[in-house]
Amino acid sequence: MSSSYLIFATFAMAAVTFITRALPALIPKKLLDTPWLHRLNESLPLSVMVLLILTSLSYQGLSQNIDISSAEVHLLMAQIGALLLVLFVYHISRQLLVSMVVGITAINGFLWLFKAFLI
Repeated sequence: MSSSYLIFATFAMAAVTFITRALPALIPKKLLDTPWLHRLNESLPLSVMVLLILTSLSYQGLSQNIDISSAEVHLLMAQIGALLLVLFVYHISRQLLVSMVVGITAINGFLWLFKAFLI
């Protein structure tokens, strides 16, 4: 990649970030107070978290290989367990930071448990 491409890409990302941050200030208040936008604002954080977690699951190798290692299965089980725990904690607390901390702790805890007791 050339340096001019990287500079252009950096400015493009900065412009997109600025536009998305400035757009709510430019939209009329009447449009911002619509009920569907409030519902979207309430459900969007959980939806984004679920999509991010689902795309990070390491299930790609499981469907291609018949010879599945136990480490891959344990990793997938730990990720699914952490995902369910994150969803449960977020549903109860509605706190993204708490849910993220629980998810990181849960995945490490599940991996430790699987390594210590199942292997």
